[in-house]
Amino acid sequence: MISVGIDIGSITTKIAMMDRDKLLYSDVGFSGYDMGKAWRNLFDRMLERTGRTEAAIDCIVSTGYGRKSVTPAHKQITEITCHAAGARYFFPKVRAVIDIGGQDSKCIAVDENGDVSDFVMNDKCAAGTGRFLEVMARALEVDLADFAALSKKAKRPVLISSMCTVFAESEVISMIARGERRENIIAGIHDSIASRMVSMMNRTGVIKPLVMTGGVSKNPGMRWAIEKKVGMTLHVPEKAQACGAIGAAILATR
Repeated sequence: MISVGIDIGSITTKIAMMDRDKLLYSDVGFSGYDMGKAWRNLFDRMLERTGRTEAAIDCIVSTGYGRKSVTPAHKQITEITCHAAGARYFFPKVRAVIDIGGQDSKCIAVDENGDVSDFVMNDKCAAGTGRFLEVMARALEVDLADFAALSKKAKRPVLISSMCTVFAESEVISMIARGERRENIIAGIHDSIASRMVSMMNRTGVIKPLVMTGGVSKNPGMRWAIEKKVGMTLHVPEKAQACGAIGAAILATR
């Protein structure tokens, strides 16, 4: 059975193809203004690269903010369920999932059967998300890809008192004006996001093994900060950013 999962987020769109329990293909692209065009471009590229035809696909499941734009989808499933299923594909014993995406963050508790037992989600503001980090990188005039290396050099992480993106940006600009070192500010940014995530995790229960998904998982500095706060190892799937799409494809097989 060939199934496809499409996860349309606020910043990126992800796609995955499964043949029952085997991952055949995954890809990531920008969502942009036209989400319908974004998923279709990824879909066409997937067919070309896998040598499959659309008619050969048995089921398509869509998830994420733009899931309704995937008109051929047989079903739409919440990203909470899809990320849990995707994390379990890579780590079958997962009991908790942290997902930090472009404009929201989630903490998901998973029971022994792999089903979602509880979750907390922040989707009301960009605090502690990928967009938040992008704004901070722009204020610091640092490439986001360099955040991890710089934060590791920090001697004294500063306290970021506000998690509101607008106020935090103003706070960071004030620190720059005072001559605070970039690495200390970046480490402080990571610490503030980690504290927010741990607070969310405490509401669902922090149980090992703990898996991190989403685009922000590619930032080692962010992972280190969360591990330090929670006191346990974070497992990151090989294709962490595409976990929602992979989970959607897995659920499509059912």
